[in-house]
Formats: sequence, structure tokens, C-alpha cells
Amino acid sequence: MTEVARAAGVSQKTVSRVVNGEPHVSPEVRDRVLKAVRDLDYRPNTAARALLLGRYRRIGVVSLGSSLYGPSTLLIALERAMRRAGYSVALASTLEGQRVSVAVDALLGQGVDGIVLSEPIDDGTPLRLTAKVPVVSLGEGAELAPGAGAVVGADGVAAARLATEHLLSLGHRTVWHIPGPQDWWAARDRLRGWREALAAAGAPEPPLPSPGDWSPASGYAAGRQLARLRDVTAVFAANDDMAIGALHAFADAGRAVPGDVSVVGYDDIPAAAHLCPPLTTVRQNFAAVADRAVDVLIALIEGRPAPAGPADRAVELTVRASTAPVREPDTAPSRP
Repeated sequence: MTEVARAAGVSQKTVSRVVNGEPHVSPEVRDRVLKAVRDLDYRPNTAARALLLGRYRRIGVVSLGSSLYGPSTLLIALERAMRRAGYSVALASTLEGQRVSVAVDALLGQGVDGIVLSEPIDDGTPLRLTAKVPVVSLGEGAELAPGAGAVVGADGVAAARLATEHLLSLGHRTVWHIPGPQDWWAARDRLRGWREALAAAGAPEPPLPSPGDWSPASGYAAGRQLARLRDVTAVFAANDDMAIGALHAFADAGRAVPGDVSVVGYDDIPAAAHLCPPLTTVRQNFAAVADRAVDVLIALIEGRPAPAGPADRAVELTVRASTAPVREPDTAPSRP
């Protein structure tokens, strides 16, 4: 830092302000310091900073390590939000069956100021965290210490209600659901929202097909079960990949979408707009969820009140051509 200050013709305190993103530095001085930083290949010493300030400027993320669209996109959004806020990221994965508590301990050993639990799942044991740093969970299931933890995320229950209500508004007597794996809190939220929407509308709740595993193959298997039932006219799948599998199953069974069956997915993956027909789906604003989670966590780290309110426009329904008003019985095609 002394060398950077000498090269830029400023004090060490000014260099510190620039490096830490603090205010009260003119643009001309900031540019001069940043040029000296680049020329000298300066890197802040995080270990020394932690000893001096008691902060690492690093946030840990416990991730499933999944390649699924939702978790992977959320992880990228979290990293971007943390870097914009001036924090580096440490990652621990639970993909190989490692318990969340073990991943948390690994992050604490690396030195982090706070932890985000991304897409937690239920492994059958209570998740009680006693980390000595603030924790934000992007889903239910974790028991967090009051004042040192928070649950933040898109409202999956409300989003599932939105998808189900859309189908009911088109005149369908009821809506069938292809659920995700029930050890995922996200899948449970979508199942709950579907049930709440049916109950609120006084619509009958049909039996569930076999739960899927988020894959198109599992959606295809569930879709084959539903395609054999003549009264199935509307289906809400817990994610887009399973909805794609269901579209395939209905096509194989000679059931037209949306002529015979309307289908709604969840996530709005990039391919959803380019299917045949384009898929109506719930779009998650992963950037909004990540920004909200990081804002809350940094407030907890700094001892400030957490900002109020949910993530702005975290979920919204994107209506495309896979849903349509229900056909009148006399115009419905005969079953094959």
C-alpha cells in the first residue's frame, strides 16, 4: 500500500479508501490510485485485513453443487451480487451427501463474515445451525438464531398459486400437478401453493402422479400417467424440464397442447420460449432474490436492521402458447 501511495502521489489512507470502495475520493484521485494498483499488481492482503478489522470481506455459500437451471443460475446471481458489494465468495458443496453443518464448518475454517444457504433440502435430520456469523437461508428448513439469521427468497407458494389460478381462470375444472422431489423445500412450496389455489377456488384436488426428480424423463413418466386420464385438461409441473417431458408424453398419446391439455412450467429456462408450443411458465428473477439475500446478510454482518420487504418482482407468470381456454365437451376429440 505504501508503494501504491507513493506512485499515485497520495496518502496510504486515500489508497485504503479507494481499495475499500469508500466515498469522499474525487474521480481523478480514484483513477490515479487504481492505475497505480494495476501497474504495481497490488492485491489486498485479506489475512492482514481480517486481523486489523475483524472482517474477511468474504461470504460463504453452501450450495447443492447441482447443474439444474434454478440452483446454478441462483449461484451465479449470488456471486455477482456479493462481488458488487465488495465481498469475495467461498463455496462449499453438499452434492456428495455432505451435511450442511459440515459444509458450514468448512466455510468457517476458511474465514467468512456470513453464510448463505442456497436451495436447502431436507435430509431427514433437523438443521440447527450454531455458526457464530450471520446466516441467510434461501429456503425453509434451517433453524436460525434470532437476530443472526433470516430466510429470504422467492415466494414459491405464491408463485404456484399464480400458475394454478391462471389455469383455473381459463375454465379448467381443476389442475393436475407434477410435483418435484419432496426432500426439496422448493418442491414442497410449489405443491402447497397448488393445493391452496385449488382450495380457494373450490376446485377438486386430483391425485398426484409419481413425484419427479426435476428431469424431463421424470416429467415424461408422470405425463404418460396423466395422458391416460380423459378428464385431465390442465397440468402445472414443478419445473420446466418436467413440463417438457410432459409435453412429449401428451404428444405421444395424441393429446394436443393446448387444444386438449394446457401445461404450465416453472423457472422460465432459456428453451421455454422456443418449444412447440412455447411454454407458459413462472419466471424466477434470480438476480432480485440474490440482491435481496446479500443486502439482508450484509446488514446482519454490519449490525444494521435488515432492509424490509420481499425481493422485488421475484416471480411472475409468463403466458405463452401452451395454455388456452378449456374446450367445450362437444368439441373435444375422442380418445385414441
